[in-house]
Amino acid sequence: MIYLDNSATTRPFDSVIKAVSENMAQNFGNASSLHKMGINAEKVIKDAKNTILNRLGLDGNIIFSSGATESSNTVIAGIPKAHKHDGKRIVTTSFEHPSVENPLRELEKAGFEIVRVKPPKRDEPQDYEQRIIDAVDGDTLMVSVMWVNNETGFITDLSKIYSAVKRKNPKTTVHCDAVQGFCKLPSKTLRADLISLSAHKIHGPKGIGALYMAKGIRFEPLLYGGGQQGGIRSGTEPVDMIAGFAEAVRSYPDFAGKYAELNGMLEKRLSELPDIRINSYGNAKNILNFSVRGVRSEIMLHFLEEREIYVSSGSACSKGKTSGVLAEFGVPDKDADSAIRVSFSPFTTESDIETLVEGIADGITRFRR
Repeated sequence: MIYLDNSATTRPFDSVIKAVSENMAQNFGNASSLHKMGINAEKVIKDAKNTILNRLGLDGNIIFSSGATESSNTVIAGIPKAHKHDGKRIVTTSFEHPSVENPLRELEKAGFEIVRVKPPKRDEPQDYEQRIIDAVDGDTLMVSVMWVNNETGFITDLSKIYSAVKRKNPKTTVHCDAVQGFCKLPSKTLRADLISLSAHKIHGPKGIGALYMAKGIRFEPLLYGGGQQGGIRSGTEPVDMIAGFAEAVRSYPDFAGKYAELNGMLEKRLSELPDIRINSYGNAKNILNFSVRGVRSEIMLHFLEEREIYVSSGSACSKGKTSGVLAEFGVPDKDADSAIRVSFSPFTTESDIETLVEGIADGITRFRR
């Protein structure tokens, strides 16, 4: 099996499965309990927070959630409630994940001004970050920008945005959906007040995510209850899943250089095939999106599946619908209908890439109209 749909989800590391299983069997105490079992559970949570903070290279706090969707929804719902007098403008991009875009649409209905900055076109100067910065004014409550686009791999320099935004308006809160970049890329260009993270994108378990909070940041909770995690996210902490998340972070290798090599190799090999359009640009590394003109995505996807090669026709969240995100990156609808997304992992080899390209070449021969 060749699995190249790692932007949708990843195969858990063996060490992650072991960590989840052992904590589920042996460390099942409630972290709020005062006895030894509770203290042991609390220690796992504390160690996990430190592990994630160390990988981010940031100071602050980690709040565990059910996933990045909850983390982002918490921020987008909670910041306006806690900062009612700091403005009604929110600056974002035109290609955010639905877990950011959809709650922003709800704020838009409630009267907030949502400014959506488009990505630069392939042949234009890369002034994209500056256009986000320029959109910030004295009425800007929040900036929410993803680090790595989940469909094209387009990378945004959050550090540049963060520093400039804080100079223009120190009250503006900066949020980042870092799901597709965390652990996969070095965190030196990642800086934000609030950062959404997910375990199952980095070979951890599903159903567990996190929200990084810089010191001094406040917002209204999304969930109310027993007051766990400082009252920011109530609910008994899933210690076993948190342990798995931490183990995934510890086990994820420094693979950014290898991702760049695999990406370049795949793009080069695809360029040797007829009528291939590369849709990714903007120094994408762990994701490559391309169109096989003349062959619909779902046909090529299932043809490759017969060979036990697993890729995607786009975001798993879109469930096969034509991507609006690709249109934002200048991909015509006809090419979007033929788009394939390949996303790498530390398990991916050069041999996998060769086998994939051979499969695509055979699919072209069989199906091209």
